[in-house]
Amino acid sequence: MSNLLQNTSLLNWDVLEGRNTSSAPSWELEPVPVPAIVNPWDVLLCVTGTLMSCENAVVIALIAYTPTLRAPMFVLIGSLAFADLLSGLGLILNFIVIYIIDSGFVTLLSAGLLITAFSASVLNILAITVNRYLSLYNALTYHTEGTVMFTYVTLMLMWVMSTALGSLPVLGWNCLEDESTCSICPPVNKNNAAALAVSFLLIFALILQLYLQICKIAFRHAQQIAVQRQFMTTSHSSSTTKGVSTLTTILGTFAFCWIPLAMYSLVADSRTPVIYTYATALPAICHSIINPMIYAFRNPEILRSLRIACCWCMPYSFTMRPRTPSDV
Repeated sequence: MSNLLQNTSLLNWDVLEGRNTSSAPSWELEPVPVPAIVNPWDVLLCVTGTLMSCENAVVIALIAYTPTLRAPMFVLIGSLAFADLLSGLGLILNFIVIYIIDSGFVTLLSAGLLITAFSASVLNILAITVNRYLSLYNALTYHTEGTVMFTYVTLMLMWVMSTALGSLPVLGWNCLEDESTCSICPPVNKNNAAALAVSFLLIFALILQLYLQICKIAFRHAQQIAVQRQFMTTSHSSSTTKGVSTLTTILGTFAFCWIPLAMYSLVADSRTPVIYTYATALPAICHSIINPMIYAFRNPEILRSLRIACCWCMPYSFTMRPRTPSDV
């Protein structure tokens, strides 16, 4: 209504000045562009990405500025936080691409960044699981230079693999030219989405197998201690129970957040209602918010560094050896 009134007032002003308005009827005037309606789901994803970025930036800062947090486990936790930080920035960039920048190439870059970041996040969780397994299986040789070298080589290969997966949309695995091949997350095509989903399911199966082995080793150690002391003390029993509870929480959270999206990616495409895509993608995205709570803020050394940074109530000196990943 306001646009119509504006056009009418302009036409009357031309008549008063004696201009010829017959050549430009009011209905042929250039229409005023209507602003795009913002999807509340996209706003929620953008806010989630902002929270994700801030939370993981705190973890990275704590690890970077605390000299004692240099063990392989903390390097992996820092790499996981960096991957989740990129995921949050990718969600913010995706919101900007949708509503501000209208460029196919920038859209491909945004999709590639998200694929790289979330792939690296999942692979980092796999690397942390392998590190925890090695700390129990090879407890005597864990604190050696070989473990440090193995950790850095693993990180390098993992990020190279994640970057390669993220570059696929830019290299042509996209559906910009043929929308019928789009997956539930355009511009990723269905073949690319299916490959990512299958890869995730294989990684989850490997993580599950490793954690089962970790449980077996932990119970074996508890039984050996019980045999040596003729009974299992309350502390060892509670420690074993706590470890199993922690593993259950890790696996349950990981499966609940990621498996629905992976399975949905295999059976759906862009023609299915978009509400289902948001409903399955949001838990997977929120997993990057949960990761610092599971892997970082539960660690006593990182928690102590956080307390120092927040209130400066403790002296900045850590003389004890950093906790190993066997604390799980």
